[in-house]
Amino acid sequence: MSVLLETSVGDIVIDLLVDYAPKMCENFLKLCKVKYYNFSPIHSIQKSFSFQTGDPLGPMAPQSDGGTSIWGLLSGDPADRTFTALFHPKLKHLERGTVSMATVPHPSDPDQRVAASQFIVTLGDNTDYLDGKAAIFGKVVEGFDVLEKINDAIVDDRGHPLVDIRIKHTVILDDPYPDPAGLREPSSSPPPTKEQLATVRIAEDEELLDEEANEEAAAEAERRRKEREAAAQALTLEMMGDLPFAEVKPPENVLFVCKLNPITTDEDLELIFSRFGKILSCEVIRDAKTGDSLQYAFIEFEDRKSCEEAYSKMDQVLIDDRRIHVDFSQSVSRLSQAWRNETNAKRRKAAARRGGGGWGGIKELEKRRQYRNEDVESDDDRGYKMVHGVEDFHGRHGKGDDSSRGARRGRGSDQDDGQNRRNARSPDTHGERYKPSYDNRRRDPKRRSLSPRGGRYRDDRHDRREDVGGSRDDREWPRRDRRDHDRDRRDGKDRDRYHGGDYYRRR
Repeated sequence: MSVLLETSVGDIVIDLLVDYAPKMCENFLKLCKVKYYNFSPIHSIQKSFSFQTGDPLGPMAPQSDGGTSIWGLLSGDPADRTFTALFHPKLKHLERGTVSMATVPHPSDPDQRVAASQFIVTLGDNTDYLDGKAAIFGKVVEGFDVLEKINDAIVDDRGHPLVDIRIKHTVILDDPYPDPAGLREPSSSPPPTKEQLATVRIAEDEELLDEEANEEAAAEAERRRKEREAAAQALTLEMMGDLPFAEVKPPENVLFVCKLNPITTDEDLELIFSRFGKILSCEVIRDAKTGDSLQYAFIEFEDRKSCEEAYSKMDQVLIDDRRIHVDFSQSVSRLSQAWRNETNAKRRKAAARRGGGGWGGIKELEKRRQYRNEDVESDDDRGYKMVHGVEDFHGRHGKGDDSSRGARRGRGSDQDDGQNRRNARSPDTHGERYKPSYDNRRRDPKRRSLSPRGGRYRDDRHDRREDVGGSRDDREWPRRDRRDHDRDRRDGKDRDRYHGGDYYRRR
C-alpha cells in the first residue's frame, strides 16, 4: 500500500505500515483519496530533523482548525475530528524518511494522545525525540532528493519556508480499505480555495520566473565576457603580426577538409567538389621538406551558396577509403598575406616617390638583423653594440692581433740576447746543467712550477702571457719581464758561487 505525493519540489512515495498502524493508514489513504491534502503547505521545517504538513490552510492562516480526520470530514461532527493514536512498540524514529501522525494529548486524559490529519516526515537519522509524541504509520521509499531540497530550503525563525513548498497532488497506488459511507472521490483535483491562496508568501511560479530571468542574465553576461575575451585575443594576435587587424573574419566561401587519405591529390578533390559550383582554388597542404600530404586541404568556391551546399552534403563522405570531415574554414592566413603584400607595395611606392630611405618607405624603421656583420649597417654610432665579432674584440685592446704579438716577440728576443751574453761570460767549466733555466722554461709550455700555496701546481707566468695574448694591458709585461730576469740572474749568481768554489777546491 503506497501513496504518491506530488510536491512543488518533487515527488515522494510513501509505503504504509498497515499491519502496525491500520487505523492511521486508513485515515491517511482516505484523506488522500478525497484530495484533502491538495495545496497543503509544508511548514515547521527543522534542518536535519523533520518537517510537518497535512493542514490545508497551514498554521499561518487565522481560519485554520489544525485539520480533521476522514470521519470528521464526512460526518461534520466536531467529536469525530480526531481519533485515538496507537503507538506500536516496535516502530521507532531511527532513520530518515519516517512518516508519523502528529498527535496532541487528549483534553480529558493527558496520557492519551489523539491525531487528525497532520503528519511529520523526518529529515535525519536518530530522531528518537519524536517517540511517544508522533505515531509512526509509514516510511519514504522514493524521493530522498526531495527531502534534501526541503531540508535546504530557506526558512524564517518559525520554520516556514520563504518560498512556498506545497503538496500539489496525491495519487493512491494501492488501497486495501473499503470506502466509508458518504465518501465520494472527486474526478479531478479541486482548485485552491480563496483562504488557501491568501496564505501564499512567494509563489512557486514567481520563483521560477526569477530563476529564468537570472539564468538569462547569467547567459548574457557570459556571452559578453566571451566576446571581450575574444576581442582581447584578436588584438594580441594583431600586435604579434598573426592577424592583419583585430576585426578580420574568415572567408565564407572556403571549406576546410580533413582526415584525407595521403594519396588524395588536389585534382581528386577539385573533381569531386566541383559538382557543387565553380572552384577558385583547391590545395592539399603538404610538408615543406618531404612534400608528403598532411591530410587536410582548403577548397575555395566562387560563391557562398556553393560552399554551404558542399558543407551540408560532403561531411563523412568516403574518399579513397577515408571518411572525410568538412567544416567552414577559420583560417585567415591568405587574407593576412594579401594584406601584407598590399601594404608593403604601397610603402615601397611611397618610398620610391620620396627618394628611398629607411625600411618599407619609413625612415624611422630599420630592417631587423641578427648580427653586426650583416649587409645592413647603421649609419650612426648609437646603440648598445652588445654583439661583437673577433675583429671588434681585438680592436678594443690594440691595433691588431699580429702587431701586438710581434711587439711582444721583439721584446722577448732582446731579452734572450742579453741572457746569452751573460752566460757566455761565466766559466766554461760549469757545464750545461748549470745554465739558467729561463730559456728552457720559456720554450717548454708544458712545464709547471710549484705554487707556494699548498704545493699545488700552477702554470708559468710566461705561459699564461702567451695563452691570453692581447687580452691584458701591454704596459704590464715589460715590468714582469724585468722582475723575472732579475730573479733568474740572482739565482744564477748563487749557483755560480757555490758550485764554482767546490769545483776549484776539488781540483
